[in-house]
Amino acid sequence: MNAKKKLFALVLVLALCLSAVPAQAALGDAPQAPATREDVSLALWKLAGEPVVNYILPFSDVSPEADRAEAVRWAASQHIVSGVGGGLFLPESAVTREQLAVMLYRYAQSAGMDVSAGEDTNILSYNDSFAWSEWAVPALQWAVATDLLSDSEGSLNARSTVTQTEAAGILSRFSDLSALSLWALNAPALAEITAFIHAVTDETSPDYIPVRDRIAVFDLDGTLFCETDPNYFDYTLLKYRVLEDPDYVDKASDFEKEVANKIKAQNETGASFPGLEVDHGKAVASAFAGMTVGQFNEYIQRFKQQPMPSYDGMLRGDGWYLPMLQIVNYLKANDFTVYVVSGTDRLIVRGIVYHSPLDLPNRQIIGSDETIVSSNQGGTDGLNYVFTEGDELILGGDFLVKNLKMNKVSVIMQEIGQQPVLSFGNSTGDSSMAEYVTSGNPYRSLAFMLCCDDTVRENGSESKAQKMFDLCEEFDWVPISMKNDWRTIYGDGVTKK
Repeated sequence: MNAKKKLFALVLVLALCLSAVPAQAALGDAPQAPATREDVSLALWKLAGEPVVNYILPFSDVSPEADRAEAVRWAASQHIVSGVGGGLFLPESAVTREQLAVMLYRYAQSAGMDVSAGEDTNILSYNDSFAWSEWAVPALQWAVATDLLSDSEGSLNARSTVTQTEAAGILSRFSDLSALSLWALNAPALAEITAFIHAVTDETSPDYIPVRDRIAVFDLDGTLFCETDPNYFDYTLLKYRVLEDPDYVDKASDFEKEVANKIKAQNETGASFPGLEVDHGKAVASAFAGMTVGQFNEYIQRFKQQPMPSYDGMLRGDGWYLPMLQIVNYLKANDFTVYVVSGTDRLIVRGIVYHSPLDLPNRQIIGSDETIVSSNQGGTDGLNYVFTEGDELILGGDFLVKNLKMNKVSVIMQEIGQQPVLSFGNSTGDSSMAEYVTSGNPYRSLAFMLCCDDTVRENGSESKAQKMFDLCEEFDWVPISMKNDWRTIYGDGVTKK
């Protein structure tokens, strides 16, 4: 198990126990023992991925050969810890609440996390106001604003010692903030998902969910990946294939041209065409028929290299919502199995995910389907043909199913075989999936819906977003506001034209 997984699974306390003693035994024996300076350094080093730095260890009381020397070296290099004078670190000295706040604050700054929450936070209302060190005030303000430090009967107790148990709880909360650093700290959806994860991964909680049943399902377009520039990735792919690809324009059928021109009109005017979803699926199946699965993927990879029309600094394959990728990684770190359940063609989704930041295997990607046959099969039924050496899998040209609405529920049962406990979508095409996940579930469950209300950083629509906000209130889904809940959408260097 890697360091991040330990932290996210609330095994942060491993770093707060003596290295020579088994973790659980040490906690069981002395959970109220003080956390030390090297304990916290080790925990944060593990959270950072155990980096090795070229930095001279500045403390005479920390041997370079010590078990935790690399953690202290790294923490010093990032200015997370400093000496106490005379070249001493005092690794085994107890950490106070204000010292822990400062260490976490400095880590957050070094990791590029948002620490602005503390700028307008007033900590003078505590009964023990001013009973803290002046150098700790900015960190204390931030720690209070982010709920890392809670009060006790109206007192902050800044100079009281932190126990191993208290430190584990604070570090657990901090690991959430670190893992979901692209989310606004006050985002209601953020509070919902972290509270859910803490409850369902705690074996002592009545809401505990065994690992085998931790299943989360995500829509793709508009949930994990841009769908409005100016249309779905697979719609723009078909339009390019039929109307612009010099190797195929003259081969396209009248039906494919009709569908592609409807997509073109939709892109330019917003026109709606009944039945376009299924017709598009049929046109994709026929327009790429005869390609091997590998050739189809190569075609998708080339298309992914085209610039996004509405953005500077982004290619078509780069349109991932970075805050949502953090959610996926957060779930995986807490032993969830994540599936993509999309209306986009399954092979196209696999092509989008291929060599992308979304690290999921093909077996966990579900989408609309077309036939796949052997290159030498001809018109022979699959029951009467035997795959032989030299055969290749090619696209058969026939559309099978559009994986939207109720079809998403059916395919979840067919391919996953059990009811998920988390659903993430963005449209009414995902409503059946959301209701299936939250209806009659033996486990605690939640459904989230993205509301594309950002018109500055994304091609959003406030009116459409409001309709989804209203649906969330009606059906008790958790809304996610792109405008208010996310610190970024596509990351630095990407701007909407």
